Amino acid sequence: MSDRIRGARTSAGLSQSQLANETGVKRSAVAQWERKEGTHPSVEHLARIAVVTQVRFEWLATGRGCGKADGGELSAAAPSADYARNDLEGNILSLFRRLPPRKRQVAQSIIEMLGV
Repeated sequence: MSDRIRGARTSAGLSQSQLANETGVKRSAVAQWERKEGTHPSVEHLARIAVVTQVRFEWLATGRGCGKADGGELSAAAPSADYARNDLEGNILSLFRRLPPRKRQVAQSIIEMLGV
C-alpha cells in the first residue's frame, strides 16, 4: 500500500505536505503511510487520498484493478496476487515481509514441508 500511496501522490504532482493538507493530517502521517513498515491510513483517509489523487479506491487499498479513474495504470500497482484474502493470510504475509531474506527462505521451506 505504501508504494501505491506514494505513486498516486507523485502521479498527481503533490508533495507530502500538500497531500497532508488535502487529507487533514500532518505531513508526518503521510510519510508514515509511504514507509514500507509504516502505518496504514484509515478508510476515511484512504478514500480522501483516492479522491485527491484521482485514483480508484480499490486499487489504492488492494492493488487490484486499474489505478487511474480513466482506466490508466500507475507503475506502482501491485500484482493481483499480492494481497491477503483474510486476516490470517494478512498476518502471515506481514510477518513474512518483516523477515530478512535468509529467514524468508527458511520460512518458505517450512511451509513447503507442511504440504503446500
